[in-house]
Amino acid sequence: MVMCIAHVLTRDQVNAIVSKLAPSDFVDGQSTAGWHAKQVKRNMQLKSDAVGSVAIRTQIQHAIQSNAVFQIAALPKAISPLLLSRYEVGMEYGSHVDNAFMGDDFRMRSDLSLTVFLSDPNTYTGGELIIESIQGEQGFKLEAGAMVLYPSTTLHRVAPITQGVRIAAVGWVQSLVRDAHDREILFDLDTARQSLFAQQGKTSEFDLISKSYTNLLRRWGNI
Repeated sequence: MVMCIAHVLTRDQVNAIVSKLAPSDFVDGQSTAGWHAKQVKRNMQLKSDAVGSVAIRTQIQHAIQSNAVFQIAALPKAISPLLLSRYEVGMEYGSHVDNAFMGDDFRMRSDLSLTVFLSDPNTYTGGELIIESIQGEQGFKLEAGAMVLYPSTTLHRVAPITQGVRIAAVGWVQSLVRDAHDREILFDLDTARQSLFAQQGKTSEFDLISKSYTNLLRRWGNI
């Protein structure tokens, strides 16, 4: 399941973040690519020791974790430290699959990948996040502050930039539920029960859906 989540960051938050990012704060992005991805990765990434980088990453990560839709869709067990990427004219990230395990100081399985767009889509040309599947290719170029959440198992790429600059935050999630189809069923059930509760309160139907949701989560989840 690929999910677009709007307003993870407000416009004011995005503007404040972008205003603190200078081109000189970014270095060659190949340093964080796997051995096979290095051949197709042409972008820049925010230096870990850049002024304000820790606060910026923390702010974005807090916004992601606080988002209710993200929580019920991802069922996060762990979220990787975020990377901030910058694409200028001629830069791209060719087709690749994310590493199965992420982290240096700790190891986590990558079940879901995420991209939070920080540049206004009207300010750059190209730069779509393209996700490949048996149904074909889907391109995503969202409003600043919105996020795409998608399975890390997919081949995906960032199209070449032909005008302007694209800035985004990327990260990975280890879910309490490994299987993507199971997560989708749980997402539908949780969405339905929350909607039912908002409309009718705690009813016998709500209790039955909650029972099914909880028992499926107990069966499929791993902690």
